[in-house]
Amino acid sequence: MNKYKLIISLLFIFILNDTIAQKMTPQEYVDRYKSTAIHHRFEFGIPAAITLAQGVLESGIGGSYLAVNANNHFGIKCHSDWKGKRIYKDDDAKDECFRVYKNANESYTDHALFLTGKSRYEFLFSYKVTDYKSWAKGLKKAGYATNPQYPKRLIDIIEKYDLAKYDMMSENEYNKMINKTPIIAPTAAIAVSSDTSYHEDIVKSEKVQNKNKKHAILYHNRIKSIILHENESIVEVANKFHIHPKSIIKYNDLNNAPVVEAGMRIYLQPKRRKGNVKYHTVKKGETLWEISQMHGIKMNWLLKRNNMTEKDKLEAGQRLYLQNNKPL
Repeated sequence: MNKYKLIISLLFIFILNDTIAQKMTPQEYVDRYKSTAIHHRFEFGIPAAITLAQGVLESGIGGSYLAVNANNHFGIKCHSDWKGKRIYKDDDAKDECFRVYKNANESYTDHALFLTGKSRYEFLFSYKVTDYKSWAKGLKKAGYATNPQYPKRLIDIIEKYDLAKYDMMSENEYNKMINKTPIIAPTAAIAVSSDTSYHEDIVKSEKVQNKNKKHAILYHNRIKSIILHENESIVEVANKFHIHPKSIIKYNDLNNAPVVEAGMRIYLQPKRRKGNVKYHTVKKGETLWEISQMHGIKMNWLLKRNNMTEKDKLEAGQRLYLQNNKPL
């Protein structure tokens, strides 16, 4: 008898989950996740319209098997670099491995890290954030989906629900929207291990106490970072924060860095295309990489904005442009 009760209870739970999922309309889904999508547009340079359209499509408006059972809203498969929990489902092949997340916000963040961390998607970031058609076609070209109708389906969702407006929104407008809505503004959730102390607010003092080997997560130019401990390697940092070492190297332009040592700032997310101030005046002995890390600007954008190459030498007193391009 207990066996039958258990089966009936399980069936009830499955039916209830499906019923809840089916009640969400596309507009309700957009309203629920638009803050996260816009936040990631500013943080990673991915169009909010594309993020939301992919979320609607890939998650079945939040009601797909992966969305309900794995909080996986973008159908991202495990791949060789995934260290988290897994779930298996028939897709292009039988019993394919998909990533499992603690919540939907974690799925959205991993989607952003996935696009910024894979070299095959790099060309997408040459498109304007408002050019959702090129992004949609580019995702298909890069192999995100096999369906030949994938770009059209994304574009149709974007235009039907007017998602392009979220890529026209300024940061001030975004902040006003956040203040008016009861939805909590999302933080780009990096998976934080149990030996990490997490600070929601910007930490003013960046002198990290090494007791218990805990890190304070610091916000710099709106990018999460840590200060490297004594005798701590990039691999150890990667393991602590569940990020592939290659991604850490890419985020920090470490191919251009000197020897990694204690006290260095290490970013846990990609640096931005603009620095945190308009200009930087070079001090004697400073390198391009140090300035790039100091202001949270990608090395290639630092060079591009100043019409420079990595071989160019810096001079004390030289002004570098960090937010606009240097006049020709």
